[in-house]
Amino acid sequence: MRAQPKASHYINGDFAEDTQGAGLDVIYPATAERIAQLHLATPNVVELAVESARAAQASWARVKPMERGRILRKAADILRTRNEELARLETLDTGKAIQETLVADPASAADALEFFGCAIAAHNGDHIELGGPFGYTRREPLGVCVGIGAWNYPIQIAAWKAAPALATGNAMVFKPSENTPLSALALAEILTEAGLPGGLFNVVQGAGEVGAQLVGHPAVAKVSLTGSVATGKKVMALASSQMKHGTMELGGKSPIVIFDDADLENAVGGAMLGNFYSTGQICSNGTRVFLQKGIYDRFLDRLSERTRAIRLGDPLDPDTHLGPLVSAEQRERVLSYITLGQEEGAHLHLGGGAPSLQGFEKGFFVEPTIFTEVRDDMRIAREEIFGPVMCVLSFDTEEEAIARANDTEFGLAAGVFTRDMARAHRVVGQLQAGSCWINAYNLTPVELPFGGFKSSGIGRENALAALDHYSQIKAVYVETGNVESPY
Repeated sequence: MRAQPKASHYINGDFAEDTQGAGLDVIYPATAERIAQLHLATPNVVELAVESARAAQASWARVKPMERGRILRKAADILRTRNEELARLETLDTGKAIQETLVADPASAADALEFFGCAIAAHNGDHIELGGPFGYTRREPLGVCVGIGAWNYPIQIAAWKAAPALATGNAMVFKPSENTPLSALALAEILTEAGLPGGLFNVVQGAGEVGAQLVGHPAVAKVSLTGSVATGKKVMALASSQMKHGTMELGGKSPIVIFDDADLENAVGGAMLGNFYSTGQICSNGTRVFLQKGIYDRFLDRLSERTRAIRLGDPLDPDTHLGPLVSAEQRERVLSYITLGQEEGAHLHLGGGAPSLQGFEKGFFVEPTIFTEVRDDMRIAREEIFGPVMCVLSFDTEEEAIARANDTEFGLAAGVFTRDMARAHRVVGQLQAGSCWINAYNLTPVELPFGGFKSSGIGRENALAALDHYSQIKAVYVETGNVESPY
């Protein structure tokens, strides 16, 4: 099984290679076989990419927003036309089930390109009347932006960053995760095919060292990272030390609060989506499931029944629900937390194993896992695991649930399930999270901003808010009379 791209990097509208860079093996998580071999970016590759972006950005900023948007919309059309092949590439790169990548990966990337391609023509400054004199504001691009992606949604994250950056007249150098380097190259080639001038979206491969070179480059004006809190703090520290703009979309340990009156099937489905979708590798996952005591037993029975029906297996089989984790390292991390949970005294209610599946014996699989009898102070209830591990907790009152849900350094997401809509809005209004759901979970349409409170991030992805984060305001005062001066 092969997924070898034409070259490791994409610079100035074409593939580029530098064999002096260290080798990067691309591993299919379901079998642990190598499906491609790339090279990490050398300092020369980084410099070429940034210089290409800098050289192309000024003329791109002068292109009419409507024309910039037209190119993005054409790229969205191409993505949708090639959805099946791109979904397969994403499955090979990440190990996620094809039934997910067919609907959630290239499709959401296309949505972002289309949304920002349409919205940018109306993203204007304001006229301010000053009683004779007047003022106005201009929205201007920042310049060269750096995007740093995560490995759970590679093509989606690349598009979530590239679309608003390009729409507002910036250029971008994008570094995908070294675990999933392939689909960003496909996106770059599609943008070129759609008419994007060379240099405006470059892709370079690398790990933390390459990321630091990009963030610290003097020609770079902004960095947008999707990653862990620890990585975000390092990146933001470097960017802020040079007064650069930053958007940080980081981790979480999000709560789902389920009240006694919730629709049982919907609540169970939402909790499962918030823990097991993408094999649990979603930053916004609601991995602390708070059950009001009146629904606890019924919920747990139905949750167990539906979880046992989850099918692990070949990610390319349309009937498979869950594929493997992205890497052997990530599997070991998740399994270590499962062991830790038992050592801390939580009850391993379901799952917890690393199955060896026929034909996929070397794959990085972990069973969907449910812990009960979890305390708020346990590490499995406080630290981001990033795997299919659900912690179930119980509560009595609304006030208790809110206080315990907020008792975390994170604030990325939260969910509430109840038939009482007044209570739903009241609780959501008190939850310290940037993205909240009522009677649903983990739906992230591009029309809504996405991002976190507290340690979960700074700034927002998606929606009109993202355009503000990729532009800067210039205020202009216009005098229509004489200058009054005491001198």
